[in-house]
Amino acid sequence: MTIAVTVGPADIAPGEVWTTIVHRLGLVQVDAASNLRQAIIWELRLPRVLVAAAVGAGLALCGAAMQALTRNPLADPYLLGLSSGASLGAVSFLLLGAALLMPFGAFLGAFAAITLTLLITRLLGGATPARAILAGIAVSSLAAAATSLLIFWSATGDSYREILSWLLGSLSGVLWTDALLAMGAIAVLGLPVCLAARSLDAFAFGDTAAAALGVDVARLRWLVLGTTALLTGILVSIGGAIGFVGLVIPHVVRLATGSRHRTLLPLTMLTGAVFMVWTDTAARTLFEPRELPVGIITALVGAPIFLLVLLRYRRMT
Repeated sequence: MTIAVTVGPADIAPGEVWTTIVHRLGLVQVDAASNLRQAIIWELRLPRVLVAAAVGAGLALCGAAMQALTRNPLADPYLLGLSSGASLGAVSFLLLGAALLMPFGAFLGAFAAITLTLLITRLLGGATPARAILAGIAVSSLAAAATSLLIFWSATGDSYREILSWLLGSLSGVLWTDALLAMGAIAVLGLPVCLAARSLDAFAFGDTAAAALGVDVARLRWLVLGTTALLTGILVSIGGAIGFVGLVIPHVVRLATGSRHRTLLPLTMLTGAVFMVWTDTAARTLFEPRELPVGIITALVGAPIFLLVLLRYRRMT
């Protein structure tokens, strides 16, 4: 993370980053960098890197939990409609002039989307992986269409460009308030999911086996779904609908550590944080002075891996 803060148009040494941090926190009185360099580090790059780490860790954790809960290797917040639902809720509150309530609107949208996905899956005949993905794609498309309609109907002037950039996933312009909100969400909402690691292991054998092992299946399912919906909603309201992180990272980590969630969940969060920090660093530096929405890069990386997962799943069934 320190190295990521140093990357950009202004050359900054790693030592300047830590000097500025301890100086701004008032821990030690040291000779800090110039005011301009301090502003670049403290106001621009550091909160952005922290938000990227929190978004990567949170989305990867949600993906791993949903894959375990649904026993679906293709589940993630993007494919099951949570991200699109959260975008719809956040854009609705934004266009209504309630920008401060965007995280709440995103949570409502995400929770409605996952509930609708599960209901459609049940109507299709049961929660098989293929049915869940098809239902998620349908809900995601519906939410995306509703979001586009809202923007077409209500957005004016430069707000079109700003909202489009946000929908593609962008961490440009994040502030310390966003960083504190994202890190707080990870600390408060990520912990219960990690503590449920042993119960998530039991879901690998099905609902009946999990209940026989003493797991309150219905309670845990709604607890994890509600927590992941809230966490996804908060992160999407800050960084936009960033896809494939929740799908790809758990599979990569699972190849190295196996499927025990006590190990998988924390390492998935760490890997997701590192992945997002560097994809966002690439998004803001590869085509300077232009900046790519980070969701484009995660899609370019994630789509081929998603195809590999599909092919692997096809061989297993």
